[in-house]
Amino acid sequence: MTTMKRMLWSSARPQASDLAIPAGAMSDALMQARSPADLILEATDVVHAYGHVTALDHVSLHARRGEFLTILGESGSGKTTMLRVISGLEQPVSAKRLAIDGVDVTGMPAAQRNCTTVFQSYALFPHMSVEENVAYGLKLRKVAHDECRERTRQALALVRLGEKGGRRIGQLSGGERQRVALARALVTRPAILLLDEPLGALDERLRFDMQAELVEIHRTLGMTFIYITHSQEEALTMSDRIVLMRRGRIEQSGGPEQLFDRPVSRFAAEFMGFENVLPCTVIARVTAETIEVEAAGTHLRGHCPADAALKPGDSALIAVRAERLAPIVQGNGQGAGLNVLPCRPLGQLYRGKYTDQSAEIAGGVLKIRTWDQNAMRETFDAVACRPQDCVVLPN
Repeated sequence: MTTMKRMLWSSARPQASDLAIPAGAMSDALMQARSPADLILEATDVVHAYGHVTALDHVSLHARRGEFLTILGESGSGKTTMLRVISGLEQPVSAKRLAIDGVDVTGMPAAQRNCTTVFQSYALFPHMSVEENVAYGLKLRKVAHDECRERTRQALALVRLGEKGGRRIGQLSGGERQRVALARALVTRPAILLLDEPLGALDERLRFDMQAELVEIHRTLGMTFIYITHSQEEALTMSDRIVLMRRGRIEQSGGPEQLFDRPVSRFAAEFMGFENVLPCTVIARVTAETIEVEAAGTHLRGHCPADAALKPGDSALIAVRAERLAPIVQGNGQGAGLNVLPCRPLGQLYRGKYTDQSAEIAGGVLKIRTWDQNAMRETFDAVACRPQDCVVLPN
C-alpha cells in the first residue's frame, strides 16, 4: 500500500492508523499496554441468553487500538453472539460496562455505534453498482457529494477494485464480492471493524488470498479488527491475539504461538490440533516449568506452568502434536535426550502434503504426521519427541 493511499485514507480526521504499531511488534506492544485510553473496546461481565440457553456467561472482553483480535470457537460457543452484542444487533441481559472508544454504548442502537460489520453473506445490494454499494453508508450519513466520491474511490483502491466500480454485483467473483463488502465497511472509518466469518463461503485458494489481504489492510490502516471464526488456521494466520470460547465462556486468551504450543486445558489442546492427549500420573516437577509423568508405562517430560496446581501422584494429561512425533528404532541412539514412547505401527494414510500414521501404545493409539515423505519410516518400534513439545495439563 502506497504512502499516498495512507495519507488520503486518514486525511479527514485522526485515525487508528496514527497509533499503528510496526508489523512484528504488534503482539508484544499490545500486551504491554496498560492505559485505559488504549482500550478501544471494553466489554465487562456480559451476560446474554436465548430463552433458557445461556449464550454468554459473564464474559469480559477488551480490545486495544490497532489490534487484530480473533474470537475463535466451535458452533454454539458464543462467539457470534459476542460480536452481535458489540455491534448492537443484540442487547445483552446484563453488562457491567460496554464501551467503544470510551463511549458507553449500553442500549445504544446499532446504527449509532462506531463500528461496522462484514457478514459472511456479504449483504450487498444486487441492483446497485460496486461503487454505489460502497458509498451507501456515506450517503446515509449525508456525507458531501465530493467527499463521498473521493472516499469511495480510496476504499475501492484499497481493496484493489478501483477499475470495477461501475460493475454490478452479479458480475463479480466470490473474492471480489468479499472485497466490496470490506470496502463498504471500511469507507465509513469505524473505530472497530467486526468480521463475522467473512471467508467461510470462499474456496481454499481464495480464502488464503483474502487472509493475506486482510492482514495487509489491517497493517496499512492500523484499525482495530475483531474477527469471528471457527477456523484455527485463520486465527493463527492473521491475529495479534486469539480469544478461544467454549460454552459461552472464554477458555483461553493469548497470542497465536501461546494457543498453538501452550494450551491450558484438554479442550484448548484438542481444538488447537493436539491429536494425542494421553492420561498420565505426575511423578515430579523437574524444573520450574517441566514436569515428569508416567504415561502408557513410560516416563515422559513435558511443559507445565510453574503456577499449575499439580503435585506428585495427581492424575493429569500429556498432549503432543502428531507432527512433533518422529518414528524411531530403539537402541540406535536416536532417542537421546528425548521423550521415547514404545509403540507398534498399525497403518498409514497418504494425504498429499503429508502422511498420517497410527501406532498402538499401551492403552491407546497414537497419530504420527510426517511432512517429508523422504523422512517417513514404515518400520519402527517407538516414537520420539522433544520434552518442550509436550504439554502437561490438569485432568
